[in-house]
Amino acid sequence: MEQILLEVMLRHMEDREHALTKAKSCLTNLVAFYHGVTTSVDEGRATDVIYLDFCKAFDMVPHKFLLSKLERWIWWVDCLVDEELVGWSHPEGSGQQLNVQMEIGDKWCPSGVRIGTGAVQYLHQDIDSGIECTLSKFADDTKLSGAVDVPEGREAIQRDLDKLEKWACVNLMRFNKAKCRLLHLSWGNPWYQYRLGDEGIESSPVEKDLGCWWMKSWTRASTKANPILGCIKRSVASRSREMILPLYSALLRPHLEYCAQLWSPQDKKDMDLLEQVQRRATKMIRGLEHLSYEERLRELGLFSLEKRRLQGDLIAAFQVVVDNKLNKSQQCAAAAMKANQILGCIHRGTTSKYRDMIIPLYVAIARSHLESSSGSHNSKKNVDRVERVRRRATKMVKVLENLPYEERRK
Repeated sequence: MEQILLEVMLRHMEDREHALTKAKSCLTNLVAFYHGVTTSVDEGRATDVIYLDFCKAFDMVPHKFLLSKLERWIWWVDCLVDEELVGWSHPEGSGQQLNVQMEIGDKWCPSGVRIGTGAVQYLHQDIDSGIECTLSKFADDTKLSGAVDVPEGREAIQRDLDKLEKWACVNLMRFNKAKCRLLHLSWGNPWYQYRLGDEGIESSPVEKDLGCWWMKSWTRASTKANPILGCIKRSVASRSREMILPLYSALLRPHLEYCAQLWSPQDKKDMDLLEQVQRRATKMIRGLEHLSYEERLRELGLFSLEKRRLQGDLIAAFQVVVDNKLNKSQQCAAAAMKANQILGCIHRGTTSKYRDMIIPLYVAIARSHLESSSGSHNSKKNVDRVERVRRRATKMVKVLENLPYEERRK
């Protein structure tokens, strides 16, 4: 059963981009990436991980280049984005803004949307083109890993770094090479050195990734939480339950549980190290000082941190499995919505409504979305969604608008 769940979860996480993606998060990005890294290390293969950092990625998004990239991506962009409504502004000191109105169905997104993660994510969509090793992306955080137990592995990583440097130059971006780090894993690692452009990448014994130290994170979590607890104890005069419990939940617990599914401790002494923080916090509450830890938890309605980590594991697994199950029915709805939007673009952007114009456009652009989700047409509701798109497409053809659907299909 565990192996079946693992396979489902890994299929769910196989996409390299996790930022701004439904049912994806920092946790899924870290689990997917480090599953491959730890598997390689468990097999006895020396592995190198390179953490790349872009220089001011959110401030250096080249607006004109991004817009031209969008135009190359969808040739009917003029139907979706009115050039008169697109205005790029670069006011000094106030950041960069994209003023755009796009029609999505019957709704308009507001103008003056501040660009950020979404723009960076779109700009980085093709960063993994031609990459030989494992590349993981989360917005502007990028990491590269590969096995280096043979010289060919080292050469593959260096080739990928050269490709990434070339991609950055082409896309008017820069790497902050002083912050890029190299992590050598496994016994017998040859400790190869790599370069990014003309500069070498500095080696590091441990590295922080998306706010998580995946090596002995429990030690760092307790080290971070204990001073915060001491600050609460010195700064807050009240020891009532209503005061201490919300402060503990808001200020300490996130440090103890952030991405715990990745680094959850397995040794008793490491579990006790984390549990000691909650012991101290519950003992601060007035009237509970003389009770045992288990009695204090029952009185406060809390679980031990070990049980909360188990609960987090179950919730994360449930979300992945349920989302994977729902995706089949949601795929059809998403494909039908996309095809309808494309039909709307064709309707507004094409003056000719004759068969020789409409049918080729429908077949080339809209029908591919419907066929890509053909495996999810497993219910009458999904079949009706697809049929409505076809009805609408055939009704657009001049001379056929008054005929029944069955005759139009012929």
